[in-house]
Amino acid sequence: MDLILLGPPGAGKGTQAKLMIDKWAIPQVSTGDILRGAVREGTALGIEAKGFMDRGELVPDRVVIGIIAERLREEDAAKGFILDGFPRTIPQAEALQKILDELGRNIDHVISIEVDDEELVTRLTGRRMCKACGESFHVVFNPSEKEGICDRCKGELYQRDDDKEDTIRQRLAVYSQQTRPLIAYYGKQGKLRRIEGTGSIEDIFSRVVQAVGN
Repeated sequence: MDLILLGPPGAGKGTQAKLMIDKWAIPQVSTGDILRGAVREGTALGIEAKGFMDRGELVPDRVVIGIIAERLREEDAAKGFILDGFPRTIPQAEALQKILDELGRNIDHVISIEVDDEELVTRLTGRRMCKACGESFHVVFNPSEKEGICDRCKGELYQRDDDKEDTIRQRLAVYSQQTRPLIAYYGKQGKLRRIEGTGSIEDIFSRVVQAVGN
């Protein structure tokens, strides 16, 4: 089963991907992970990608698509995969289809985990990290016993810059701009499966399983 996993920051994609891996025994193909892997292994495309990354530049589509093509040809992806973080744009989706055509494969389902923006802001802005030990808390869902103090080591809790509301809303805006066309693109192909991303982890995963017919 060949899947694409879509979802905004804070939607719980990572958690659901782990459950999907366990259930269907197929690998999660994360753009970030395979870029780092290609760099570590010193492949030709990995070396090229490293040059862009070292300069703080975005890795061009041409390189990312080449690395994705290499990864999908690996043995562990023969029975299926979960694409996470790719494609992000229509041109990337079209390039992916060309790769799959060459492999004689096709995307079966595009799973879009959907959560209201205000709920996502609450989830993401409420996170607090311990400066001393790195323990994570949440002011609503997992508060520390004493406000601002880590239960584990009594260190000071703080809010990371990328968890602040302005940053979160910007990340959500970028996701919306990039992903809305993809949702329509795969919707027209009849492959889009919209999943309500609220409730327990188990409830959300049950919806995923039901949506893909297994």
